[in-house]
Amino acid sequence: MNKEKIALLVDSGTDVPAQIMEQYGMYMLPLQIIYKDRTYTDKVDITAEEIYERLPQEIPSTSLPDGAAIGEIFDRIKADGYEKVFAVTISSGLSGTFNVVRLLGEQRTDLEVFVLDTKNIGIGAGLQAIRAAELLEKGVTWEELQAQLTNEVPKNKVFFNVATLEYLQKGGRIGLVASILGNALKLNPIISCNEEGIYYTVAKSRGRKKSLDKTVDLIKQFIGDHRHVRLAVAQGDALQEAKEMKARLEAEFPKVKEILFGQISPALVVHTGPGLLGIGIQLLEE
Repeated sequence: MNKEKIALLVDSGTDVPAQIMEQYGMYMLPLQIIYKDRTYTDKVDITAEEIYERLPQEIPSTSLPDGAAIGEIFDRIKADGYEKVFAVTISSGLSGTFNVVRLLGEQRTDLEVFVLDTKNIGIGAGLQAIRAAELLEKGVTWEELQAQLTNEVPKNKVFFNVATLEYLQKGGRIGLVASILGNALKLNPIISCNEEGIYYTVAKSRGRKKSLDKTVDLIKQFIGDHRHVRLAVAQGDALQEAKEMKARLEAEFPKVKEILFGQISPALVVHTGPGLLGIGIQLLEE
């Protein structure tokens, strides 16, 4: 058991599967989903399905948690007896959550707060929170945890396939993904986050099947000859394809430690639209 009282805090965009959040007692900071008529709290009072149903009428916007919500969760962590908070957020290149949690954390006199910029989104960020939980169980110190997770950021990667670029475009999250071209040529891009944690196009394929084949090739390249690897499949309104992909990964990578499976958060759905299939890869230290 860890002697230091360290709490793990993730934002809802990290997509750590619910059962793993429960297993390790992680705290969650929900992003906000803003419609014209009201604001919802990600994963709390709105589901991904509800957003898909409403997309034809309205594409909402998303926002980081407000200062009051962050303050409240810090208060709760303190009340639960913790002295330190290891927070894991989606990329600072895609969201302001990292900065606001860091700034508010610095103002706390009663808690020591470290925020990890994962340079990733969705399960690519979530894998890093799971790694932190495992290291804490092993009893690493606060300093070791910060150093090791910071060093391991480049060992995490996510590849997304989107059915359409329309939502990334409308949400202003397109980054370095050339949108017009993709839509015109019916290309299915594979999107990832670069070293700065900003979306970019890794590859373009014509049609979904080729795109998914190419994704498997990219996973192989990223893994190389690493023996210890964890994979995760995350889907948004692409359940059947995701199940097929998981079976395919099990066949292609029999030595993989585990393959997590889950749904992407409602807040990410807003930016990707339906038909999203993402694969997270984590290279683990020997």
